[in-house]
Amino acid sequence: MVSARRFWVTAGVVASLVGLTACTSDPPGPEAAAKTLGQALGTGDFSDVAFTAPSSTAQATTQRGSAFEALGDRKPQVVLASVTVDPDDDAKATATYGYTWDVDSSDEDWTYEVTADLTRADDDWQAAWDPDLLAPDLAADETIDVARVRAPRAEVLGADDEVIVTDRDVWRIGVDKTRVDPADQGKAARALAKALDLDAAAYAKQVAAAGPKAFVEAIVVREDDPDYDVKALGKLDGVDPIRDTLPLAPTRSFARPILGTVGPATAEVVENSKGAIAAGDLTGLSGLERQYDAQLRGLPGLTINAVSADGVTERQLYKTDATPGKPLRTTLDVELQQSAENVLAQVEPASALVAIRPSTGEVLAAASGPGGKGMSTATLGQYAPGSTFKVATTLALLRSGLTPDSPVTCAKSEVVDGRTFNNFPDYPAQHQGAIDLRTAFANSCNTAFISQRDTASQDALIDAAGSLGLVPGATLGFASFLGAVPADSDGTDHAATMIGQGRVLASPLGMATVAASVAHGSTVTPQLVVPESAAATPTPTASAEPSPTESTRPLLPLTRDEATTLHSLMRSVVTDGGATFLQDVPGDEVAAKTGTAQFGPTDDLRNHVWMIATQGDLAVAVFVDEGVYGSTTAGPLLEQFLRAAAK
Repeated sequence: MVSARRFWVTAGVVASLVGLTACTSDPPGPEAAAKTLGQALGTGDFSDVAFTAPSSTAQATTQRGSAFEALGDRKPQVVLASVTVDPDDDAKATATYGYTWDVDSSDEDWTYEVTADLTRADDDWQAAWDPDLLAPDLAADETIDVARVRAPRAEVLGADDEVIVTDRDVWRIGVDKTRVDPADQGKAARALAKALDLDAAAYAKQVAAAGPKAFVEAIVVREDDPDYDVKALGKLDGVDPIRDTLPLAPTRSFARPILGTVGPATAEVVENSKGAIAAGDLTGLSGLERQYDAQLRGLPGLTINAVSADGVTERQLYKTDATPGKPLRTTLDVELQQSAENVLAQVEPASALVAIRPSTGEVLAAASGPGGKGMSTATLGQYAPGSTFKVATTLALLRSGLTPDSPVTCAKSEVVDGRTFNNFPDYPAQHQGAIDLRTAFANSCNTAFISQRDTASQDALIDAAGSLGLVPGATLGFASFLGAVPADSDGTDHAATMIGQGRVLASPLGMATVAASVAHGSTVTPQLVVPESAAATPTPTASAEPSPTESTRPLLPLTRDEATTLHSLMRSVVTDGGATFLQDVPGDEVAAKTGTAQFGPTDDLRNHVWMIATQGDLAVAVFVDEGVYGSTTAGPLLEQFLRAAAK
């Protein structure tokens, strides 16, 4: 009994102590509930939030979704800034939240604070839902609207800041479905397509798929384009020409493969821009316009308003002004570029003409003929350079100890490991046999150069090509390829390299660089985009992949003495060789080198034809994919350009 009595006494004391502890403990604070609400405001998932009646999870979810709909995929960062318990009532508290929205590509964000009322019921904290938890003073009948103002797209400039690409007047021509009865819309689409020589079935399908009030564009033409009678087109049923402006070069073809085009952003571009570009924005679609699009397009302006349900009342919540794009400066000389394109206008095969200022490396013209079907043959073409590469071969021979007066043999043919190499069919008989290196260079004797293959190793040829600017994998700030000389050549392949054939590749830009290096007296690196413009990070652009080459090989500089000798040899081509027709070109004396490279199957051999030249502070390369000889096909084009440049 005593033991039992003692037990009950102890138990009662314990019970009394427990009850005393429960009555005197502090209630839970609001911090955890405030943090949960903040997370929900950021994510939109309110399932873990306790609301005070009559607020509910469904109400919060619906209003947040409706209010933020115009902000698309953007997500706010919501941070709990503070929680303050009411000093007069510990069952009430206020939580303050900081919102940060990354609404555009600028460094500026939309930021604001909101407050929430929290109430403790028993030991649970609950939040009172209010739309102003989403944005300052947002009412239940308001939503957020985002208005985007496109920034003025910057111009592309040429030499001396002459404007190349700028806004020019155009006509957008298409079918306006509000101007023709639904039953006749297909007929109207086919009639317009026929007038424009477009695919009638495809355009009619496009019109049919568009909305009932849509304007379905068929073509955009320059206001002064003589190939289109806009007034007559506008008289067709349902056709509505609309005036507009677009960033355009002086003519449709002007440096188009290099400059690229501008147009409405595609769905892929919009998706990949991570919010920087919206549907309907103008953006660069190709060339420099695409590569430097971020610099050229600038940053759009943005206005964020709270809009009443009837759309009448607006309150401005945030605004940024549009930031115009920054001009892209290039080195293209507008007059010389147009002259180059005029020279190539009637050339049917792929062709190119590149002009460089040797003293600076500035690319003054880089024209690609219409035969290239839109490819930048001038800067990306990869072709065997033929005998124009003998400038590099000769440099390697000079470095091995030969001089222009060194004796060489120009045989009718040269056999290497069973393969016979010949001179071009019309090679002058009087310059065969025992001649000097100068004569062999001036008349482009293949066999004389191949006979010296043991004097110039493949490594020596690679070094010589690099000294003249044919650097594989060079990064120039625009899509480009200069040249590539295979490192693993011997036997017949090495022999072919000696005369610029086999696996040797060069672009017209690369061979113009060779000529420029000779004229300048040191290695030239071509420049098309002015450095201060190129400081902006360009959009990654695929570049041409060269053939296997010693891409990390150290550059062996070209010396002035070497360049002087090479210039003298190139001058011999004009005075005594295959380019005597250039002797009377106005201006400084011309130095040149012809080139022909065979390609194709043995029973159907064809010729790439080249010519490079220097005249004063000008270096030029002309290329035609298929021709007779460098002197007869490329030569007249070169002469025409030099005469135009002299005016």
